[in-house]
Parts: sequence; structure tokens; C-alpha cells
Amino acid sequence: MNVADPASASLPITVPSLRKMKADGKQIVAATAYDASFGSLLDRCGVDLVLVGDSLGMVVQGHATTLSVDIEQMIYHSAATARSVARALLVADMPFASYPEPAVAFRNAARLLAEGHASMVKLEGDGPVLDCLRYLSDREIPVCAHIGMTPQSVLRFGGFRVQGRNDAAAMRIRDAAVAVEQAGAEILVLECVPSTLAAEIRALVSIPVIGIGAGPDCDGQILVSYDLLGLSAGKRPRFVKNFLQGRGSVDEAVLAYAADVRSGAFPAAEHSY
Repeated sequence: MNVADPASASLPITVPSLRKMKADGKQIVAATAYDASFGSLLDRCGVDLVLVGDSLGMVVQGHATTLSVDIEQMIYHSAATARSVARALLVADMPFASYPEPAVAFRNAARLLAEGHASMVKLEGDGPVLDCLRYLSDREIPVCAHIGMTPQSVLRFGGFRVQGRNDAAAMRIRDAAVAVEQAGAEILVLECVPSTLAAEIRALVSIPVIGIGAGPDCDGQILVSYDLLGLSAGKRPRFVKNFLQGRGSVDEAVLAYAADVRSGAFPAAEHSY
């Protein structure tokens, strides 16, 4: 593999592009970036979706959770990343407490698009969040929903734990997937749920489902870039693979990640619940 991968030379990814990829059975490759260097790395290696995640609170700032990240930090990191991303769709997280009600959500989301140069924002959860999601979608702001293990709910969950293991919990997550699509979500991130549940949700909704710790039967996969390069400290989550191991450059690692997602080689059974 080399950096001149054909995928990196194709037209820019748009919101309709992602729906077409799902319809065509093409896997969506996604990863996080927090600055221009990582944005450039992912973009030149053909990653389809770059998420400026509030995970920066953990992997960049060294916090135990994402809860300390605020909207000003997200705008700063989104703008920095956007400067080096030409092909991939740039999505920015709405951080904790930045969408308590629709009007505030709109104000913060509009800033992420206008000042942070994102093309989509991501909101965690359903329930009361659905009003915000619907409000944004009705006002032409593309939204990515995020359900399952939602890191902003870590205190309520009692840690970063797999969700949807029993029938009642699985039903709640299936209902949430339908609800966020009906509220206007363009794509869905599904985190840390059993593979069988993820497969059911993928078939249940028409929007693309991008998994992280959700097994192989999603429309795409996302990893934290620091994780896929083996840079993160501490215990490695089950769903993570170090793609830099045995390779000579970070470009080779990201190209290998993208190739394995597109071929279905990643995630394997050992990366799934």
C-alpha cells in the first residue's frame, strides 16, 4: 500500500454520499482527528469521515472522561482539523452540556459549522435530545446521532460499559435508533453493543450505522486515531486494534485500517461483543 491510494483521489464525501455508500454496500471508514496533522493523515489515506471528537478530553488533554470539554475547545479543534481535510466529511461533536434545549443547541451547532467549518454535528443520546436533533435538522444542520454506550453518560452508566446485553436494554436501544432516524439524524454511531443487536439495528434503519465496538455488521467503522496507532495510554479496549504494529509508518497503518474495514477483515470476532 502507498499514500497514493485511489480512494484519496475521489470526490469529496457529502451527506448524500454516505447514504449511497450504505445502499451500495460499501463500508464507511471513519476515525477521529483533533488537529491539522491528524486531519491531513486521515484525509490523504482515504478515510471517508473524520470526527473531531470530544474524546480529545481524554486522549489529548489527559482527563478520565469527556465531560470537561466545552464548545470553545470543540470549535478550536474543529477549525484546526478542517484546514487540512479536503475529501472526508468533517463531523464535530457537540460536547457535554452544549445542547440542553433546542435554541442553545442551534446556537452551538451553528458555531461549529460557521467557525469550526464542520459539515455535520454529533449529539449523544435520545429522549430529551430528540427535540434538539429535530430542531437542528429542521434548520438544515446535518446531525449524526450517537447511541449505545454514550461517553457523556459515563457517570450514570457507572463507567464505560457495554450496553444492550439484556432484552429490555436491547429494546431500548432499538427504539432509540428508530427515534433518532425519525427525528432527522443523517447517520448513526452505535457504540459498545453486542454484534447481534448492531446487525438488527442496521437492518431496522435506513440511515448509515457506523460502529465502534459494535461488531462487523454495521455500515462502517470508527476508531479513535490514537487507538488505531497504539498511542493511547492505559488498558486497550477490546474493540481496538493497533494497526501501526508491524508497519513502518503512520500512513501505512491508516491505509491498513481503511483496507481492513472495507474488506470486512476488521472488526474480527475478538474485537466484538
